Amino acid sequence: MGRGKLRIYLGAAPGVGKTYAMLAEAHRRVERGTDCVVGFVEHHDRPRTEVMLHGLEQVPRRTLEHRGAAFTEMDVDAVLARAPQVALVDELAHTNVPGSRNAKRWQDVEELLAAGVDVVSTVNIQHLESLGDVVESITGVRQRETVPDEVVRRADQIELVDMSPESLRRRMAHGNVYKPDKVDAALSNYFRPGNLTALRELALLWVADRVDEYLQRYRSEHRVSKIWGSRERIVVGLTGGPEGRTLIRRAARLAEKGAGGEVLAVYIASSDGLTGASPKELAVQRTLVEDLGGTFHHVVGDDIPAALLAFARGVNATQIMLGVSRRKTWQYVFGPGVGATVARDSGPDLDVHLMTHPEAGKGRGLPVARGGRLGRARILWGWLIGVGGPVLLALLLNTVNLGLANDMLLFLAVTVAAALLGGLLPALASAAVGSLLLNYFYTPPLHRWTISDPKNIVAIAIFVGVGVSVASVVDLAARRTHQAARLRAESEILSFLAGNVLRGETGLEDLLERVRETFGMESAALLERAGDVAPWTCAGRVGTGRAVRRPEEADVDVPVGDHMALALTGRVLPAEDRRVLAAFAAQAAVVLDRRRLQEEADRARTLAEGNRIRTALLAAVSHDLRTPLAGIKAAVSSLRSDDVAWSEEDQAELLEGIEEGADRLDHLVGNLLDMSRLQTGTVTPLIREIDLDEVVPMALVGVPEDSVALDVPETLPMVAVDPGLLERSVANLVENAVKYSPRDNDVLVAASAIADRVEVRVVDRGPGVPDEAKERIFAPFQRYGDAPRGAGVGLGLAVARGFAEAMGGSLTAEDTPGGGLTMVLTLQAAGSRQEQPHPIPPQEPERQAS
Repeated sequence: MGRGKLRIYLGAAPGVGKTYAMLAEAHRRVERGTDCVVGFVEHHDRPRTEVMLHGLEQVPRRTLEHRGAAFTEMDVDAVLARAPQVALVDELAHTNVPGSRNAKRWQDVEELLAAGVDVVSTVNIQHLESLGDVVESITGVRQRETVPDEVVRRADQIELVDMSPESLRRRMAHGNVYKPDKVDAALSNYFRPGNLTALRELALLWVADRVDEYLQRYRSEHRVSKIWGSRERIVVGLTGGPEGRTLIRRAARLAEKGAGGEVLAVYIASSDGLTGASPKELAVQRTLVEDLGGTFHHVVGDDIPAALLAFARGVNATQIMLGVSRRKTWQYVFGPGVGATVARDSGPDLDVHLMTHPEAGKGRGLPVARGGRLGRARILWGWLIGVGGPVLLALLLNTVNLGLANDMLLFLAVTVAAALLGGLLPALASAAVGSLLLNYFYTPPLHRWTISDPKNIVAIAIFVGVGVSVASVVDLAARRTHQAARLRAESEILSFLAGNVLRGETGLEDLLERVRETFGMESAALLERAGDVAPWTCAGRVGTGRAVRRPEEADVDVPVGDHMALALTGRVLPAEDRRVLAAFAAQAAVVLDRRRLQEEADRARTLAEGNRIRTALLAAVSHDLRTPLAGIKAAVSSLRSDDVAWSEEDQAELLEGIEEGADRLDHLVGNLLDMSRLQTGTVTPLIREIDLDEVVPMALVGVPEDSVALDVPETLPMVAVDPGLLERSVANLVENAVKYSPRDNDVLVAASAIADRVEVRVVDRGPGVPDEAKERIFAPFQRYGDAPRGAGVGLGLAVARGFAEAMGGSLTAEDTPGGGLTMVLTLQAAGSRQEQPHPIPPQEPERQAS
């Protein structure tokens, strides 16, 4: 059975109609005869959504108990046993109640897909993991329920459910989304027009990017080379000159005028050209284009115009922006230049812009050598002079008589000129033609192919030898120049690679993408195996080309040691490119090893932290728990003793000691258990709206009645918290304050509202804590100053901060004016806290539990 298909309805905010659209599709599928069931759909008491559930088979939910309350979740086993063709699963990012089969609902969906069941689901844009920071900056709310982007990216279909902010707010005002008592708070907080507009834009852009990925994959699979102008992409050709900054800024302004415009700056290092590019200037331009939201690319190409056009077509660009050439007028004799060539060869589907700039026409630092060692133009001129030059010279010398010696020198000059321009072969041709003409026209006997004087034979031989020697020197110089240019290009690539490492761009996928882009390949992969006979596995892969499972299946493979290889597909590279490719391969192996070492270090760090906690726990058990145990045992032994007749007062005192010791044990064990829950990440608050005056007084039960002054106004707004966690946090703070506060000074517990939050302040008049130690006191097993062993294991403040952060609040320490320490517990007021992106309806607290 194959894997099922996933279809996702994506929305910008709650209430746009995702669930309604999903149910409408389910009805269409049922009408076509598809076996479709409802795995889990929450209608949130919305009448129109509830009506859409009628006529659809619903798999019974599983009921779970958590903290004395009953919750319902999707029964994965029941859905798998039912084995439908299609299952509807709402709220993909939902966190399941503890005790469920999986922690997240998207993990339930993965099980259904693996079993061959097609799934239709819903998710809001703010629940994508990568967009958490962006959404928080827009709305001021951190989304705690998220789904990995890769889960959504892998969906076979993503459909955007769109609605304008005005329409959504109108729906809410009519009561179609939330109950009337929640509408005003929602419209004035999360569902403000600005928030909704920004979230809508975020959703549209995200879906547009996914569509672009699908388009690129389709073009690659179907070998489509023609440009499809679905989005404005502007490629900026950089030479490393100072005009690059001007081009980048103009391209960015041009891209802003079109929706979804992109800027791609590309520097092409010619493998045979001394370009004179400044590495410092390129680094500045790279930073500039990235700051403007574009991307920087580094490509190697022998033919700069062809490489630039190939890159533009490869990224489906619509425009190319180049600067007007810096060459002087006389330099155009050597060719039309890159800009004119790109404009001529771009075709009708690619626009080319030649932008003026202050550096135009001021000359270039170094000339650019083109073609092979000498260039096609030089070789052509060499052949013309080598073959045509002697003929023209012979016609000229037939009109004047300069003597054999002068004639030979003139023919030798022509041969040297052919050698300087065209190299060895044109020089040999010039020497051969010149010697024949000298023999026929100027060496006795004239007009015959014979030589009567042996001295003339020596002269002609020297003539040929000089021509060949000069040509050999020119050819050797050209070869050395070509090698120097090649090494220059390789050094630029290696310098760029080293720069990536220094900038921290050491991700394996980033490095493989750089390899693929630099050499113009379709895909790049790093393969490895455990042994000589073990199968090859892929450690990382980028690109859209065909996937290879063994190095020999690739167009180019570079071994890295005995059990690793870099494999590329797309074309066969020349042997001289393998040296640089080997450097990339070695760096890829280093990056992979570094990543694994980092993972091992993280695991070791986690184990070390666990060992530290366990060691501290053992120390706490061996020391801090022994004192109350010893007191309890001594009191019990005294009461059981028959040798002493205890008075009622003595018995009461011993029983009180037993009770105090048991209370201390209960408190210590509770803190130890709470810290272990925080360390393992199993604290799952059940958030609901509650008044502070219902919780704070309950937290003061364990302290002396005359040691705490309470100031919690009844007019405070309600807070969105877990009452149990809040009570435990406040209790630990108060206990700590009472412990260090003088007996004649009461601890003050006061609460106040500030903007969209409520602060609870626990104020003591104790010795206080220096600024450098204020954060240390919140670490586990930390006791400040000379606290005695019986003062606890140092977990109270750590547990209080952990619980506060689990509820979306914070806990900080401040100095009390006049001396002492003030603990500030900050909580989100009801209506501003949105773990879900809207106030939690009173009748649905179980759906928000996590």
